[in-house]
Order: sequence, then C-alpha cells, then structure tokens
Amino acid sequence: MEVTVTSSKPVKPDYGDHGSGTSSDVVPLSVFDKVSYDEYVTGLCAFHPPAPANHVLKAGLTKALAEYREWAGRLGVDAGGNRAIMLNDAGARFVEATADAELASSLMQLTTGDKLLSLFPSCHGADELLLAQVTRFRCGSIIIGMSMHHKVADGHAIWTFLFAWGQATRGVAISPVPVHDRTSVFAPRNPPRVEFDHRGNEFKSHGDKSGAHAGDDAVLIHRVHFSRERITALKSKASEGAARPYTTLQCLAAHLWRCITKARGLDAGTTTRMRIAVNGRPRMSGRRVPAGYTGNVVLWAWPTTTAQELVERPLRDAVELISREVARIDDAYFRSFIDFASSGEVEKEELVPTADSLELTLSPNVEVDSLLGIPFYEMDLGGSRPFFFLPGYSNVPVDGFMYILQSFEGDGSVDAYVPLFGHTMEAFKKCCYSMPPPMDDQGAY
Repeated sequence: MEVTVTSSKPVKPDYGDHGSGTSSDVVPLSVFDKVSYDEYVTGLCAFHPPAPANHVLKAGLTKALAEYREWAGRLGVDAGGNRAIMLNDAGARFVEATADAELASSLMQLTTGDKLLSLFPSCHGADELLLAQVTRFRCGSIIIGMSMHHKVADGHAIWTFLFAWGQATRGVAISPVPVHDRTSVFAPRNPPRVEFDHRGNEFKSHGDKSGAHAGDDAVLIHRVHFSRERITALKSKASEGAARPYTTLQCLAAHLWRCITKARGLDAGTTTRMRIAVNGRPRMSGRRVPAGYTGNVVLWAWPTTTAQELVERPLRDAVELISREVARIDDAYFRSFIDFASSGEVEKEELVPTADSLELTLSPNVEVDSLLGIPFYEMDLGGSRPFFFLPGYSNVPVDGFMYILQSFEGDGSVDAYVPLFGHTMEAFKKCCYSMPPPMDDQGAY
C-alpha cells in the first residue's frame, strides 16, 4: 500500500456572519493541562463509502474551529510567563492523501510501522495543535487520521470536538456547547486543603526517570481480542465473593498487568505499579465540570505491589487492588490536587509532571488508558459511521503503555493494544491466551 499526499494546507476558523475571534485572546493552561503529557494524541477512523468529499469535510472543520478556537491556536506563554494557548486563529492542518489499494485488503495490516504512520499527519516539527489527514482508497473508503495535542485536551474532550466536527459537517447545531473557561472551573479553595501527597503521583523531582533501559530491542504492538464470553468468564471469576461485580476495565487491566509482569521475568521482590487514568468529570462533586468543558480533567491511580504477589496471588487480588486505588481518586483527591498544584510548591521544589513523553519503556511498571466509555463509532460526518478505530502513538510505541477499547466488531467484545519489547512478546501471548489460567488449591485464579 502506497500513500501519496496530494495537499497539506492550514485550515482556519470560519466565523460566517458572526465576526471573528480576538487575536489577543489567551487561555492559560489549567493545573490538569500542565500535568498532562506534552505530546500529540493520535488515532484513526475508517469509513465505508459513501464518504463526504474532502471540501465538505474541510468546510465542516472550519465551522467547528470557530466554536473550538483552541484547536486553531498555538501553545505559547502569557504575560506572566505561564504556558498558555494563544487563540490566534493560525489554523489547524488539513492533509489530503490517496492510497493505491482497497481498504479491506489493507486494514488488518495496520498495527505499526510505516504503513500505519503514513495514514497520520506528521507531527514532526509541527506547531499546529490539530492535524487531520484524509486518505482515500480505491474502493471509495476513507481513513481519517488525527494528531491532537494532549496539553489542550484529554480523550473525552478530544472526542467531543470530533463529534462537533461531524455536527458542523452535517449542518446541525453543535452540542454540547463548548465551555472554554479553564481558570474559574478549577479555582483552589480558600483556605487550601492539601490532604494527599501528590509527589510521586502527579509530580516528581526534576531529573527523576522511571523504567529500565530500553536497549536496542524494538517495541511491537499486539492486539489482544477479548470476546464477550471471555470477558464474562473473567469478570465472574474475579468477582467471586465481592460485594458487587468488578468492571470490565479493572478485570482486563489486572489480567494484562499480570501477564506483562510474568513475561518480563521480573525478580520476585521488584515493585511494579500500574498507572491508570481516572476521569474527574463524573467524580468531582460540588461545582461540577461542565459537559462541554474543552480541557483535561484526568489524574491517575497507582495500584502498587511486588512482581511475586501480582503473579502468584489470585487474579481477584489484583482486581481488588486496582478497584480500591481507583476509588481513592475521588472528589477530595481531585480538590487536594488543585490546591497543591496552585500553592506554589511545584515551582518552589522544581517538580515536573510524572507524565513523561520521553520514556521508551515503563518496565517494571505499566500504564492503562481506557477508551471504553468513548463512543467513537458514533462519529457522524454525513456518510457512513466509522467501522474501525485504532489508537496510535505520536512518536514510538512505549513498552507497557496499553489502550483498552471497544472492539470494531461491534458485538460487545473488547480489544487491548499492548506494546512490548520483542523479546517479551511471545511469553506475553502465551500467558494472555492461556486464560482462564490454572486454578490454585482454593479454586482461585
């Protein structure tokens, strides 16, 4: 499959008869934006024909950008020297390309490598916050590859914008109405109450590095498919004796964490942590986050154990550990984080975010980003809806950084995309597909 770029141009907001934005507008990054990854979030959606023409998609994007000016702006600093989004309407990038192949014959080859990367707009040296590439195949199908900067928005807000692009393309009102205020929504309390330790969770000392040396081994990505029946069996066994069933995410994350740890061959006493993203929107009470909020509202839970305990104890223990730590990241924790991040201690101690975009391996740790709650198959650009979605990695895949999402098969199954160094991949597969694993003397996993 050869992909040829035919056009690459900036796309600016179209305000129609409603005037234009103010070029001097500046949106300071919130405390949640500042601790987010300083990189692009990528993903692609595949659509069967009929697909809207490129000029129709471009026109819809210009209208969506008029409502979401952040994505047509640039990262910079405000008058106080703080990192901010400059609403200068410099524009997003819209790339048009063609592929000399039928999509059906190429789709399942798209896991990693040059074929996959050719379907994303290149972020190398880019200053745009949004880049979109539309690739048309001989059969009339299209793939839209997106690269969007994580400092601007988390996964929830990114997909809200992409749905708005579809609404604008179809000529319907954008809903929910975007909320751009990033200052008052997360104002610290007076007096502040820092009730939790945020060093080592959201922040670390400058120069601290986690993860083993990457070496020369390449990172491979493997898609693990969990059928609905397999998920049900896993949840049933993991939830035995629990007050309520554990979630699909908690059960799959625990299973994958155990298999990765076993495949890595870590020493028994090695401490391993799981970094799992927690969306603050449904958890923050009092002043709730508006439905159309356009920025980041994510912190992380950090279940921690030893390699021996994780691998040798029953699966339900790992699930319980994950469940307990995720539950701990509640409204009180989010409010405590806001107060700490706004206190001046971060600057005084020269702390930096633990979300490090330069890491190539998380070993002995893992990270899980769940896209299970994002209905990306409902994205409607006026033709057919997506029949396939694939998350991507803006630079190179990071060993141990997993995505879990709804399967494109649409039958209640789930896919996990697991990047690991090549020398551990076969051991991981052997463990992962032996599920359900052998039971111990007490009949537990």
